[in-house]
Amino acid sequence: MTSQNLSTPLASPRLSPSAPSALDHLCARLGIPRPLFWGFVGLLIFMIGDGVELGYLAPYLGQNNIAASDIAVLFTVYGVTVAIGSWCAGALSNIWGPRRVMWLGAAIWVVFEILFLSLGVGQLSYPMMIVGYALRGFGYPLFAYGFLVWIVAATPARKLGVAMGWFWVAYAAGLPTLGALVASVTVPLIGALATFWLSLVLVIVGALLALLCVHDAAGSTRLAPVGEKPLTSLIGSIAILWTEPKTSLGAVVRTINTASMFGFFVILPGFFMDVVGFTLEQWLRLVTVIFVSNIAGNLISSRLANRLGLRNTVIWMGAVGSAISTPLFFYVPQLFPGDFAVACAMGALYGMTLGGFVPLSALMPLLVPKNRAAAVSVLSLGAGASTWVGPAIVAIFSASLGLAGIIWIFAGLYALSAALMIPLRDPPELKGKAMPAPAHGASVARA
Repeated sequence: MTSQNLSTPLASPRLSPSAPSALDHLCARLGIPRPLFWGFVGLLIFMIGDGVELGYLAPYLGQNNIAASDIAVLFTVYGVTVAIGSWCAGALSNIWGPRRVMWLGAAIWVVFEILFLSLGVGQLSYPMMIVGYALRGFGYPLFAYGFLVWIVAATPARKLGVAMGWFWVAYAAGLPTLGALVASVTVPLIGALATFWLSLVLVIVGALLALLCVHDAAGSTRLAPVGEKPLTSLIGSIAILWTEPKTSLGAVVRTINTASMFGFFVILPGFFMDVVGFTLEQWLRLVTVIFVSNIAGNLISSRLANRLGLRNTVIWMGAVGSAISTPLFFYVPQLFPGDFAVACAMGALYGMTLGGFVPLSALMPLLVPKNRAAAVSVLSLGAGASTWVGPAIVAIFSASLGLAGIIWIFAGLYALSAALMIPLRDPPELKGKAMPAPAHGASVARA
């Protein structure tokens, strides 16, 4: 090396930001918020675990001499606690931050699932099933809808529709799409009880992935004004129902959205096995087909909303579409007994139209820009209420109206939801106008 080399300073390499990774490009292309990516993956795995049992719990209990009316009551009580947990998720996330609420939900799910399986299902003790299943019902909505608040807090308004679409994709892909598929494979291989325990493992894996691998600051940030207490936040999340009446309409529409789905899990397994002529495995695979189509519907509706608007997409694809597809799903397979392809076609249509309600999740927080967490809480309350409203309709009307009557009740509710959506107009910021400035302490989306 020469002296000139020693005396001449070396040129410093130019520092530049690291190039976007393949995952960054994928998230940008799909519209998934990059900081929350592993949260979506964790939610998917968590909901797979939660959905494993849904397609076969009712027939399993029926085969073990649990009366159909008792099964409907079990699902109804579970739905009530899910509704309460769904309401609390938004309000508590507002006070504690979404991450803490998700930890609470995961812990509740794990503890009471162990109780439900070991002392309830394992011993065929109906009282312990009621206790374990009901208390476990608080768990998944706190986890899932806590993450929903996290998405609202971390996503700008212009991207919220697509981000919400991906939330419901992850949610529905697990509960019950891939959950039912897992059950259809593992029940014949390892048995029903072992499959129940497998669901516990999946929930733990999903929860840890979401909570340990996502570091976005919005998850640990208090969204409510300083000094607001949990009880005040809970009351505020209910008071918004009458201070902002449009949120009440949205909550009712969200309840109607999936009420039929949860009602069908009580009555349709027996219908498709005894009347149409399917095996349990075929029924579980039909459930998978329905909700794979629902995932497609979620994505289609979130994209379609960019063209037609949020409200119009919910009315035509969701409400009107479901009012048509629900009776078709019941009547057409009876014309072709044992024909799995026909049942899949009708089930796919039904699942896709349910996905037409997804833009409501973006519309609700935009209707109340100064209190988005409360709006999400009301939306979650509606989602949770559907888990008991559907089974309750079955329990109340199955004896007097029969299965056909229940089908027409659900179809009529979808027609009603179309009318309820009419006053819920898209906000100005979605039409290129400036978004109103939030008040101090309001939960707002971050860029």
